[in-house]
Amino acid sequence: MLIITITNLDLLASIYNTIFSLFLFLLACIMFYIAKEGYKANNRYGGSSTLVCGILFLVFGFYNLFVGFFPFPFMGFMLWWIGMIFIVYIGFALIIKNVVKKLDKEKPNSENSKNSILKKYVILMTKENPYKKEISFKMEIVRKSFHLFGILFILAYFGFFFLFPISRIINDTLIIFFKEYEWFYGLLWGSVQNYPYSKGDFQAVVDLTLFGLIGALVFAIISEFIRIFWGPEYSIFNFLTKAILRDKEYNAFGAHIYLITGIIFSYMLYFIGIVNILTVTVAVLISCFSDALAALIGRKYGNHKVKCIGGDIKSIEGFIAGTGIAFLIALIVLGPIYALIAAIIFFILDFFPTIIADNLLNPILITIGISISIMLLGLPIGWF
Repeated sequence: MLIITITNLDLLASIYNTIFSLFLFLLACIMFYIAKEGYKANNRYGGSSTLVCGILFLVFGFYNLFVGFFPFPFMGFMLWWIGMIFIVYIGFALIIKNVVKKLDKEKPNSENSKNSILKKYVILMTKENPYKKEISFKMEIVRKSFHLFGILFILAYFGFFFLFPISRIINDTLIIFFKEYEWFYGLLWGSVQNYPYSKGDFQAVVDLTLFGLIGALVFAIISEFIRIFWGPEYSIFNFLTKAILRDKEYNAFGAHIYLITGIIFSYMLYFIGIVNILTVTVAVLISCFSDALAALIGRKYGNHKVKCIGGDIKSIEGFIAGTGIAFLIALIVLGPIYALIAAIIFFILDFFPTIIADNLLNPILITIGISISIMLLGLPIGWF
């Protein structure tokens, strides 16, 4: 059996780590360029939000370079995931490019009922500006459905009633698979005895939850780069969701990128031992559900409008729904005192909108705000 030596494994692990750090640095540099272009296009909101994302990616890159997010061989798994995403996304973009060429050769006013799904999609995305200032309530629901990402975080880290955390299930399954096919593991990563986790290992839950968050960000962000530089019709993510884009997303990322980036930074604070996982959990759930419900209820039932600081027009009904849900979420997890603090932070970020996306600020500032309150007040977390 071919087994890679420990020395070679250490070298391979270092190479994986360095490549991923360089990948994060590259993404940060591209974000700074996109932010600059956003400012040029008078999109201060998108430019500022993308700039902050770039700074956070520098933080991610330096942390991974000097400390490392994942033990060997999981960094290798991440690079394989990135490679597969690139192949699929670039392949889709090239297919769309071919469809665009064919459409350019057809008569401009020709109607073809036999157009393929891809042709109809390209026609839909190119016949008018896909970036809208106002979108329909139905499309708002589609866009806000991405906020269900918070449920995946809960399932990954905590599980659900009698269901073990998904991260633990994945780890235990990998152990069984690698022991069954030990020759395969040995061929690529050395002795299976060097696998970093055991069955039911809690550290695997902590690490693989972060792995899932970063993997989801990579899945979404590469498609966003393609949308920004090539056009929305080339984005497979846009093709799958059929989502209408807001004008704030011109030369800038979509709200889901800001949300996942903010969640990763907040989770990273727990990962390195600065904050409690319950404060992160509350911040994630409030960022995902309070913000979404505030927007949807405000759109559907918001009859009492209010002009926020900064000029945005929102509704009292939306404020009540969002702040109420924020308080309820934190009340269940943290208790009444910290629930009040969490609700106040959410309300401030919602009522005093900045030029930085609240999807990015909510998970970070709610986590930090509650954590500072815990240190200052010294009250126990929860009800007991």
